[in-house]
Amino acid sequence: MTSKLLKLPLLKKQNNILSLLPINYIQAATSENTRKAYRYDIQHFIFWGGLLPTTPDILVRYLHEYADKLNSRTLKRRLTAISRWHIYQGFSDPTQNPIVKKTMIGIKNIHGKPRDKAPAIQLEQLELMINHLNLDNSLIAIRNNALLQLGFFGAFRRSELVSIRYEDLSFVPEGIEILIPRSKTDQAGEGQICAIPYGFGKLCPVNAIKSWCEKANISSGYVFRAIIKNKVLEEKPLNPQSVSLIIKELAKDTHLPNAEKYSGHSLRRGFATVASKKKASFVSIMRQGRWKHEGTVLSYIEETQRFEDNAATTILTVPT
Repeated sequence: MTSKLLKLPLLKKQNNILSLLPINYIQAATSENTRKAYRYDIQHFIFWGGLLPTTPDILVRYLHEYADKLNSRTLKRRLTAISRWHIYQGFSDPTQNPIVKKTMIGIKNIHGKPRDKAPAIQLEQLELMINHLNLDNSLIAIRNNALLQLGFFGAFRRSELVSIRYEDLSFVPEGIEILIPRSKTDQAGEGQICAIPYGFGKLCPVNAIKSWCEKANISSGYVFRAIIKNKVLEEKPLNPQSVSLIIKELAKDTHLPNAEKYSGHSLRRGFATVASKKKASFVSIMRQGRWKHEGTVLSYIEETQRFEDNAATTILTVPT
């Protein structure tokens, strides 16, 4: 399948006024990443042979075609994209047809499988990675050290991490305050502050970012940038995908099990699980990671508490 975006069907005539407006606020209501995902989903449906607007019968055929080829969550997102297209173009929504809904439920029941989650980086693993990086005095190693520590202790998303600018950093006696002008959970751009204190020894994100900015002579612009031949810094920021690749490589270099499964999200998950183990309050974990939904954080924390307050443990450890 080609990666080029298709020119999707135009808006109905009564909505063409949108093309005359200087800013499309309706489009701005959805994040760019979500819009890209929806465009790709629509592409997939059209390449298969679907037409827009479409019908429930065609959608059922489409679902049958990919029921055992795509994850049921992917198919559900494809239906969401198709639904949004119909709603915003003023057509009736074919995805709400009972036959389409029943088909989707059947696919999940037969082909559903657990979500493939990136492993959470534990504190011992973080220390292994930092020790490995400290063996190398190159610019890349110094940058990756700061990237890793800031990403972990700030519980940053990849997109937030690569968007940090020097102007967003405020060094204070307690550590560092980082302004996040806009993020996944702050599409309105109200701004959020992430505070990270000084650490001890090798684990100190504040000193790591200071060292990187000094060595790379960064006093403005993006903090985390690509490096050409380990000497020349680019002006543009790292691609978010580069964060995942860096972490994956570090996991391999330090011989972590299932190294290929690590990603940028491993930092964020890792912070939540380690903070919980260290008895940080649930509220403070939510605040540091700027999470909006308690269920997301609980799912991370529960993974580390499966043997705590475990009913089977009570039976096995109490003498009969």
